[in-house]
Amino acid sequence: MLRAFQRILTLAAAMLLSLAPPARGANKLADNAIQVSPTPLMNGSPYLITLSLPNEALSVTGDWQTHHVLFFPNSDHRTWFALAGVDVELAPGSYPLTVEANLKDGTHQTLHQELTIQTAPYLQVPLSVSDKFVEPAPKALKQIAADKIVKDKAFATSAPTRQWSASFLPPLPLAPESDSFGNQRLFNGKVASVHHGLDYHAKLHTPVAAINSGRVVLARPLYFEGGCVVIDHGLGLMSVYMHLSKIEVTVGRRIRRGQIIALSGASGRATGPHLHLGVRWQGTYVDPAKLFELQMPSTR
Repeated sequence: MLRAFQRILTLAAAMLLSLAPPARGANKLADNAIQVSPTPLMNGSPYLITLSLPNEALSVTGDWQTHHVLFFPNSDHRTWFALAGVDVELAPGSYPLTVEANLKDGTHQTLHQELTIQTAPYLQVPLSVSDKFVEPAPKALKQIAADKIVKDKAFATSAPTRQWSASFLPPLPLAPESDSFGNQRLFNGKVASVHHGLDYHAKLHTPVAAINSGRVVLARPLYFEGGCVVIDHGLGLMSVYMHLSKIEVTVGRRIRRGQIIALSGASGRATGPHLHLGVRWQGTYVDPAKLFELQMPSTR
């Protein structure tokens, strides 16, 4: 009789456990739940994170270095993506990426992955420009300070949702690239700086296209940049077009991928006619050429 009673208690306990809600984090993820491309990663690289979940998620966020990484979903809300970047001056080594996912079934997942960063082979390039761009006069310094306020305001906020569509395209598809991203530049043998963009050989007044969809947040001449346009693509990603001879868009305007936004020139601190393209993610400049190589997801 006692054994029969104990058996009944055991069956009852098992039934109660089966009716209980799943434990927090009960859905186990595959070892390859996080995929990062390209590989290997180098300083200055933009990279795409793909997260595969066991069921639908309500939200996904991440942390990388000092950045809060924002994800966007596929239609099934099981696959999520994020575009992030490695600072060009980051030392080689392994750095942790943490991803937090709130699933529709009420569970929560925390994932950790070490990203190994290698050193890119950047060069040192001597350049000659007008002395006023190396040792600006007091009046120019005031303009430079005013320009910084304008740029800081433009860079301060980005759309909370993705504005771009499909993969990114070069602004001048037929123009050859010249000075590469990440090179150490020595102006007149005095001022050294890292080249935070990609230069294109372009004759004066060559049409310049937007590398992807977004909204114009800056469109005006600046001291160093010359004619300058900045497009916000959302989620902290922006593109910067410099040394323009003519600007054909205004602040606040929505831009389509491939739309003509300006004409190339030689304004600002330029050694001759060309286009400088910068790509900025949450204040970090990344290599535009590597961004063009990334296959962006065709989310539905």
